[in-house]
Amino acid sequence: MRKPGSSIRRSAAFFVMSGLTTACVPSVAEQAPAPAAPVVAAPIPANYGGLGTVIGRTAETLERAFGRPDLDVREGNARKLQFSSSLCVLDTYLYPPGGRGEPVVTHVDARRPDGSDFDRASCVAALGQAR
Repeated sequence: MRKPGSSIRRSAAFFVMSGLTTACVPSVAEQAPAPAAPVVAAPIPANYGGLGTVIGRTAETLERAFGRPDLDVREGNARKLQFSSSLCVLDTYLYPPGGRGEPVVTHVDARRPDGSDFDRASCVAALGQAR
């Protein structure tokens, strides 16, 4: 047999415990806002006046844009073409896509004639104007 009032105490304990657990959960208004979607930059079109005029281009295309290279080094199926002006030196590295076909520019380095850093896109623009 149950003691008188024991079910009331159990009910009261249940409600107190329920109140304590809900006190630990923040309300919807207190929750942190969802993180914003990341901002993704639009791709630079290939005809952009910077590196897009060089990356992916063939040696013939580079020569039309910048004239004869000052240096033409071949090693296996890779090639390095160097173009320079009084402002900068541009090294272009050409490799065949997938190891086959005509080599195209995959990487570009730029520097001042004294060896200090120079912006690659600015060097491409300067060499294009110097021609």
